[in-house]
Amino acid sequence: MNNCLKIIHNYLLPPICVTCGQEAEGVLDLCQGCRAAMPYLGYACRRCALPLTESAVCGSCLKVPPPFEQTFSLFRYTHPIDHLIQQLKFNRRLVNARLLGALMAESLRQQEQRLPDLIVPVPLHRRRLQARGYNQAVELARPVSKFLGVPMAFSCCHRSRETAVQSDLPAKERESNIKGAFEVSGVLAGKHVAVIDDVMTTGNTVTELAQVMRDSGAQKVDVWVCARVP
Repeated sequence: MNNCLKIIHNYLLPPICVTCGQEAEGVLDLCQGCRAAMPYLGYACRRCALPLTESAVCGSCLKVPPPFEQTFSLFRYTHPIDHLIQQLKFNRRLVNARLLGALMAESLRQQEQRLPDLIVPVPLHRRRLQARGYNQAVELARPVSKFLGVPMAFSCCHRSRETAVQSDLPAKERESNIKGAFEVSGVLAGKHVAVIDDVMTTGNTVTELAQVMRDSGAQKVDVWVCARVP
């Protein structure tokens, strides 16, 4: 019955590509041409996903290993991914989260690695959540959780301190801005956790959250982001 309804829905209201406006193919809001032209990340540091010329670990991660084991990023943060994420974050284009999350899940499923026990979206402070009405990290995590069959944990982590928007600050101020902003419960003890967010720039946010998770007993923390800023 569900398949029949999907067929009827796609016949009456075919999916439209979010980048070029042409009719999309399949169930994703993306045509084949635009999908092939997406800015996929390619070679990157295995720890922090910084773009490299080969698959390795960057000098910064070798010198000071981060509290997370590895970072998955599907795209570079450039056109049209930057536009899709900005629309999701600031213009309530939640359909973009469904598309980007599905693409992330598809790529993650193809990797021959053990899946985590839990997916934890990077939380927003309650005031920012009330103002925006939704958390873009949660919206990205929904299709990833569904397609991979990994439960999403909301209540184990919260943002205890309101901070300035990281993207509004120079890189040297971001670490101090996010310091002490998260609190995590002991439910993560012994768990393998994947932290999910939309964009990774300096990595200060996920580094702070991963460190708090490790201090709370998490056995392993990975980072999953849609896009990485070079």
